[in-house]
Amino acid sequence: MTTRRAMKESRSLAVLLEVATDLTAALSTEARYRRLVEAVRKVFPCDAASLLRLEGDELVPMATAGLADETMKRRFSPARNPRLDAILRSRYPVRFPADDPRPDPFDGLLAGAGKKTTEVHACMGCSLRVDADLVGALTIDALSPGAFDDVDDAELALFAALAAAALRTAGLIDSLSGLAEKRGLVAETMVEETLRSHGGEILGESPAIQSLRQEILVVAASDLPVLILGETGTGKELVARSLHALSSRSKQPLVQVNCAALPEAIAESELFGHVKGAFTGAVANRAGKFEIADGGTLLLDEVGELPLSIQSKLLRALQSGEIQRVGHDRMLKVDVRVLGATNRDLTRKVKEGRFRPDLFHRLSVFPIHVAPLRDRREDIPLLARHFLDRALVKLGLRNAVFSPAAQRLLQAYDWPGNVRELEHVVLRGLLRAASTRPAGTQAVVEPTHLGLTETASLAPAVPAHQEGSMVAVALGLDLHSAVDLFKKDYLLRTLDANAGRWTDVASTLHLDRGNLYRLRARLGLT
Repeated sequence: MTTRRAMKESRSLAVLLEVATDLTAALSTEARYRRLVEAVRKVFPCDAASLLRLEGDELVPMATAGLADETMKRRFSPARNPRLDAILRSRYPVRFPADDPRPDPFDGLLAGAGKKTTEVHACMGCSLRVDADLVGALTIDALSPGAFDDVDDAELALFAALAAAALRTAGLIDSLSGLAEKRGLVAETMVEETLRSHGGEILGESPAIQSLRQEILVVAASDLPVLILGETGTGKELVARSLHALSSRSKQPLVQVNCAALPEAIAESELFGHVKGAFTGAVANRAGKFEIADGGTLLLDEVGELPLSIQSKLLRALQSGEIQRVGHDRMLKVDVRVLGATNRDLTRKVKEGRFRPDLFHRLSVFPIHVAPLRDRREDIPLLARHFLDRALVKLGLRNAVFSPAAQRLLQAYDWPGNVRELEHVVLRGLLRAASTRPAGTQAVVEPTHLGLTETASLAPAVPAHQEGSMVAVALGLDLHSAVDLFKKDYLLRTLDANAGRWTDVASTLHLDRGNLYRLRARLGLT
């Protein structure tokens, strides 16, 4: 008998040493937890063991052995499971007699037990604590009553102490890894935002712009969702950046998603993230835009283009602050303020059944309308001069002016592409003026350089391929820069011909929308 006890103690010590060694080993979180519950089954005469972490008011399985796979998808509330409640309340191991009337939370879940059974079985458990903090519970179950009569409480308590340390260690590692991943993704996102962002304030002194600024001030400090409405090119992104900059979240990231550039197949992963193996090509866990924006603001640009299949998941995120990575069985809590922007008539899309009415109402708690440029013509001179100054910097030129005739033409044009079209026209006008000016003289932008009429949209004076080459040679560009200049000019012409709609540009040029979006970002087009 003494020899048998000595052998058992020796085996227990060996297993305990394995568990202690695992605390400092380079293991994944899942492997660390799995090895711990397997070690418990080696030492104790149990049919099942579980390691549960306390998350809020619920116990969440981190690893199980001898239990059905569905156990890992469940959450156990101590308030509804009196045995778990008793375990958590005690600082010492708790064993339940065979005739204990309290139901066992794992009844019917033991692997190999056949159909769900209510057969009484042996049950023990111990709360997991780190210092004074309650972090979880360790449980063991057996189908045979009396299976744990010879189990030493102190031995289970020792395993519980190591399990608590494992939870804390894995939690710290996960937190550090998650923080590092988020910081890296935030940095990547901020670089993208910097490339496409113009920065600066909303320019103009028209009544429409003054009213817009007032609306932004009213809602910016709140956490209300805002739906920014307006035609293509009116400056909805700038409104979103202003809302973020004036909010309490300004020190956290502003993350932007172009919903129109998301293929339906990857839209869910892009927004909510995925786990390794969730689908072909998912070679690693990846956070979605909601996780990256946690604590900050998420701008859903062209939100009206989201597929209906994604809209329901977006609604849940807005209602509860919970998201779920593709392929993951747990919900994640996020704290994100959502801004939507669209040039579509969402009310009409709701009537047509192409946009969820509940999502529309949730997004449009505070709608902001951005007026088209034709309704605030008094702002055109200020905007045109601003864009001319920026174009000078881009092209490395010193100075340029608009002729009086060019100013009148800018004022008279209807601007179907709004502020964005004005920017593009000014840039191209300066390129043409710079390519034809005498050496050493100031560039003067004339009506012919703008390529506008009072009623017609942009009509180039010369074919694009001839003009692009002419300007590139005049500015002394290398081949790579000249090709980029041609691409930018050609995209801008196509954009203007399609009334500022990038989705139509992709269709016209037979380009994948995602590829077009990346090309726009590389060329500095918004």
